[in-house]
Amino acid sequence: MGLHSAQKKHFPLRGIDGVVQLFDAELRKSEPDLALLSLVLGFVEHFLAVNRVIPINVPGVRFEPLEPDCPNSCFPTVELGMISALYERFTAQIRGAVDLSQYRRTAAGSSRELVKKVSDVIWNSLSRSYFKDRAHIQSLFSLITGTKLDSSGVAFAVVAACQVLGLKDVHLALSEDHAWVIFGKNGEETAEVTWHGKGNEDRRGQTVAAGVSEKSWLYLKGSYMKCDRNMEVAFMVCAINPSLDLHTDSSELLQLQQKLLWLLYERGDLDRYPMAMGTLADLEDQEPIPGKENPLKIHLKAVSSAQKHYNNEHIYPYMYLAGFHYRHRNVREALKAWAEAAQVMQDYNYFREDEEIYKEFFDIANDVIPTLLKETAAAAESPGEGGEGGEGADKEHPKQAAALSALQDSDCFAHLLRFYDGICKWEEGSPTPVLHVGWATYLVQSLSRFEAQVRQKVTIITKEPESQDDDDQSSDDPREGRRRGPRRESKLDEQSSPPPATAPTSPSTQPAAAAAAAVTAQPKKVGEGGGRRRSSQSLRGADAEAKPKSPSPDSSPSSQQQVSPSPAGPVVVFQSEKMKGMKELLCAAKVNSSAIKLQLTAQSQVQMKRQKSTPAGDYSMSFMKRQRKSL
Repeated sequence: MGLHSAQKKHFPLRGIDGVVQLFDAELRKSEPDLALLSLVLGFVEHFLAVNRVIPINVPGVRFEPLEPDCPNSCFPTVELGMISALYERFTAQIRGAVDLSQYRRTAAGSSRELVKKVSDVIWNSLSRSYFKDRAHIQSLFSLITGTKLDSSGVAFAVVAACQVLGLKDVHLALSEDHAWVIFGKNGEETAEVTWHGKGNEDRRGQTVAAGVSEKSWLYLKGSYMKCDRNMEVAFMVCAINPSLDLHTDSSELLQLQQKLLWLLYERGDLDRYPMAMGTLADLEDQEPIPGKENPLKIHLKAVSSAQKHYNNEHIYPYMYLAGFHYRHRNVREALKAWAEAAQVMQDYNYFREDEEIYKEFFDIANDVIPTLLKETAAAAESPGEGGEGGEGADKEHPKQAAALSALQDSDCFAHLLRFYDGICKWEEGSPTPVLHVGWATYLVQSLSRFEAQVRQKVTIITKEPESQDDDDQSSDDPREGRRRGPRRESKLDEQSSPPPATAPTSPSTQPAAAAAAAVTAQPKKVGEGGGRRRSSQSLRGADAEAKPKSPSPDSSPSSQQQVSPSPAGPVVVFQSEKMKGMKELLCAAKVNSSAIKLQLTAQSQVQMKRQKSTPAGDYSMSFMKRQRKSL
């Protein structure tokens, strides 16, 4: 069975508009034809990025200029004959290899054995040896003509093959760095169908439950995207790779991707696809189309989508937003977005398979942020020796004024602290360490860009681990429970004001007193361990306002003596033990690089539940045995 007459009438596809019209027609159907659309995109990408040669040297393929006055910008004409032949070859291969009569089908949907069989067909059709991470091997065109697919391409091919077989319940599931399939009633069943990373471990047929339960970023703790057919079309559009080499992109492919994403966006098909919105916003930022939506607004919609539909468990919407602000040299907003990304990351555990997001954070912490702050400092000093200047200097040198304001902005410093606090918290409880001395070197460098008076405007609050209380109550030593239980209850009775109101806020407070206050002034709430996500979100919202509340009148006298009437400034609530231990170092008049490096690279306190409470700065080395955090 080949293409329908309604599909054939669109051919030949001439130029970008011809391809967009085909996609528009397919998206209006209840079941857009994934195989057809993937073959068309693969054909176009092959002749624009892989085999980009002089048109006369390609027999059977015609090229037409995108614009009459620009012969160098050519686009291949997609002929019906070639696409129809590839389509029939793919469908015949799948139908010939899978006998549906041998597999049970229930009202709930397809069986795991059938899904595994389809994945076997795709898997066994691939070449035995090829570089799995090479570019331009994500489409069915690459599978049919070259027997090569990348990891996510295999998952997509399985879904397209299931559609050919009439298995309408099988759909694509996507995290931010992996793909698998869902099937059954309401997509409740999951099955691995491809590999991940550099290895070719065969997990096909297995569920993803183990990855979800161990809280790895690869499976987003279950907050992954469950695609419908239109989202699967959006996936193949996002997978377009316009790169010609490491430094050059195909302008024609960029235009095609941008117009197709606009088609999907305006139809509402990207509402539950944050990464696709981020891709569209980036394209629009580089080459805006007149009359279209502002790219910043699209980035904010992507963040809102992740918060609304995926429990705010996605990292890349914040990364896209930070990249936008970074390109526009908006230091404060870029640091804020990176901090938000790290705050989301803090509730995951780091595993080796999460190396992609590790690379992202590593580059941001050790390259992007130091470079941004270095350029900001250089811009602040460049016009002359006169220092800050005045109002006239602001008018004559707006870039210098912006740079000065960024380095003198305590909010920027607060966002930097929140960024590192999230990274440190991510490491706690993880079977794989995150931080090493390389991180510490650039942390010190970034901290040093802010003068002491700027750093001291930030109010740092430390909190005891919320899960420690319940574990201490069940300690083997009954005296521990008797001694600690009443102490916690008395704190709740004595202090009814919120934590920010009772914490020491003056950076000039004596270190010992401040450390003691940080430990004792925080009320511990019973049963709060499971709600860390919501509480941390509310605290992040308070940080974004950058205005701490003034001490409440019913605060205890002892805490009021420690709270000096310092000017209003941002509040940062540390969640990680490493950053709690550095509290005094961060606001000191001089940055103590050696102490900070020792503290940041110390063994993570990953077994807090088995340890007696210690002051924030006390780092014993009894945490050498790392065990996976229990759920």
